[in-house]
Amino acid sequence: MAIITVFDIPGATQAQYEQVTNEMTGGHGVVRNRKDWPVPGLISHAAGPSPTGWFVTDVWESEEAFQKFGEKLAPLMQAAGMAQGEPTVYQAFNVVTD
Repeated sequence: MAIITVFDIPGATQAQYEQVTNEMTGGHGVVRNRKDWPVPGLISHAAGPSPTGWFVTDVWESEEAFQKFGEKLAPLMQAAGMAQGEPTVYQAFNVVTD
């Protein structure tokens, strides 16, 4: 079952987000295509500034796919100096991809 993950990362910046995504792609910059994601299972991704820092929301094919991604993401966020925290996770009822 698909899930929606929501990160609201206080104090995070666009530069930190770009650093993390650049590391995820092996130095190829911000991820622009799902195929470039470091683990399979991502359906959609959106990120941008929030009133308190940086906001990221993803849709994943499953909780397991997201957990595999989290194993790669956490050390990159830590290296970038981003606050660590758990995302809010919701079960998706409807996911439109086309």
